Amino acid sequence: MLLPTAQSTDAFGRRLASLVQVGDVITLSGALGAGKTSIARGLLSALGLPGEAPSPSYAIVQPYDPPEVRLPVLHVDLYRIDDPADLDELGLDDSRWTSLLLVEWAEHAGPDAWPDALRLTLSVADGGGRVLTAQVPPGWEDRWSRI
Repeated sequence: MLLPTAQSTDAFGRRLASLVQVGDVITLSGALGAGKTSIARGLLSALGLPGEAPSPSYAIVQPYDPPEVRLPVLHVDLYRIDDPADLDELGLDDSRWTSLLLVEWAEHAGPDAWPDALRLTLSVADGGGRVLTAQVPPGWEDRWSRI
């Protein structure tokens, strides 16, 4: 999928917000500046977050709870995680069942993390814009067709 502008990247995140549920995991991968946080911000905004969501780069996990958003969200940035074993301390596997888990730099969690996740990968297109590639698990197939 081509996302030709920053606005289209944000709009994609907003459309995605209409489909998410508690217990979902969405991973966002791509180089620095590819648009991961833009999608996350669009999604969080559409879920009701007032203002712009901060990047969770330093906090690692930024939680959002109702009434601030329509459902609990854990916005996670794994950029500074070097060893997938360090994830145990974050408690993400337990928390995912009561929240939407939105994970940037998910590749730092290792290849076996969240096999049922909707995996979104962004790359910079020639001439600007972004190319989004999705790995859609069975639990997302019906919802993904509505994007």
